[in-house]
Amino acid sequence: MAKQYVINLSRDFASMGRSIAQNLAGRLGCEFYDRDIVEQAARRMGLPVSEIANNEEAAHNLFYRRIYPLGMGVKSMQDEIFEVQKNIIRDLAAKQSCIIVGRCADEILKDHPNVFSVHIFATRAERLKNCVEKLEMDEDTARRTMARVDKARTGYHRVYGGGDVTANCHIMLNSAKFGIDGTAAVLEGIVRQRFAL
Repeated sequence: MAKQYVINLSRDFASMGRSIAQNLAGRLGCEFYDRDIVEQAARRMGLPVSEIANNEEAAHNLFYRRIYPLGMGVKSMQDEIFEVQKNIIRDLAAKQSCIIVGRCADEILKDHPNVFSVHIFATRAERLKNCVEKLEMDEDTARRTMARVDKARTGYHRVYGGGDVTANCHIMLNSAKFGIDGTAAVLEGIVRQRFAL
């Protein structure tokens, strides 16, 4: 029987990281978790999924620290959501082999005995192309969304992930060079070798 492992996959917005993670999970026959973590957090906290989703990656900036200097309001809600999601991520990693997308799993699980952390990226031009062609956004919306999500993810990882999103990363792959299927295939080979699957 193969050893239990966990793959943490962080990604730049519109680099198609989520699709790559799903493809890789299918190839490896393991579980894939992304939105499921939000849904589980909502159940544990007794909140609507939309409230968790809206709060989890809101920018942690000076504006919020000035408004909530004593740790109340938006910042404390985000802290609570992170703590609940951290426990969910640890539970999932302890239960079975899986792929976890985002949510600072690379930092949360950095001491897991069988962990592999990946960051998927693509050039700004390629991500914009993916937004328009694959995510069906108009170009202006795509540019605004990329800027907003990039800022939010960077801020989230700075607060909860210990800084740079690539600090715990074992490998970074440019998805534009291989495509979704090709990137998943490259990762499959690495994971199978790393964990002797």
